[in-house]
Amino acid sequence: MILLTGATGTVGRLVTRRLSGLVPLRLLTRDPKRAAALAGPQDEVSGGDFDDRPSLDRALTGVRSALLVTANPLAPAHDERFVAAARAAGVRHVVKLSALAVTDPGANDLITTWQRHNEQLLRGSGLLWTLLRPRAFMTNTLGWAPSVREEGVVRAQNGTAANATVDPRDIAEVAVRALLDTDAHAGRAHALTGPEAMSAVRQTEILGEVLHRPLRFVELTEDEARRRLLTRLPGPVADALVESAGRARAGAKARVDPTTAELLGRPAGGYREWARDHLPEFRG
Repeated sequence: MILLTGATGTVGRLVTRRLSGLVPLRLLTRDPKRAAALAGPQDEVSGGDFDDRPSLDRALTGVRSALLVTANPLAPAHDERFVAAARAAGVRHVVKLSALAVTDPGANDLITTWQRHNEQLLRGSGLLWTLLRPRAFMTNTLGWAPSVREEGVVRAQNGTAANATVDPRDIAEVAVRALLDTDAHAGRAHALTGPEAMSAVRQTEILGEVLHRPLRFVELTEDEARRRLLTRLPGPVADALVESAGRARAGAKARVDPTTAELLGRPAGGYREWARDHLPEFRG
């Protein structure tokens, strides 16, 4: 049995689609109805929450490998509870979705510090582990879709800073391989990037090319970017994201790592390919 947390999220839903029907699969979710729409007829859906230890115990019963996706840096106990429950249930292998920023000594924002702690927790747990360390998701640019549709405008901070963004479909494919082949991936930390570093300005140009319409890029100041984030995120998380974005100006996120291509046996997916596959979201 394989357990997926975060099954309705960006990466988790892709992993669900790839594993459904291939192996006994269980989805741990706070919203069973939403997860049931993704699950195949043979998959199990287990209602639960990282704050509810009994629900973790139930979900982990009989599980040999698990995908651990946590998303709230203001709730550091989530990983601790999951790892403790996994050990108690006899889980063999945990694949953890982390972030590539943990390898940057200059990255000390709230989110990166939280992820480093989570990695250390898992490494010291006695469980077999695999760490997935992606750079920023290409899907983050879906946040531009409303202004692209309505105004032909992209607004973002640090528009000329390069970032080796990665297609979440590639992350999901690596996660599936790690979950299915513990022996090949246990004890490894995979740095996952796209095939090239690209700025938001260049991504805007590519979007305009695939949409066959001109788009305009508008640079946001740090304060403007923070105000936008505060409309949907707690203050400490918004501050951490603004701080993280600032590191890109010095090239901290521009390095392309070959690991994605090596693991998948093909080139990593590029932004133009991703944009073409997501045109409906930008067209409306």
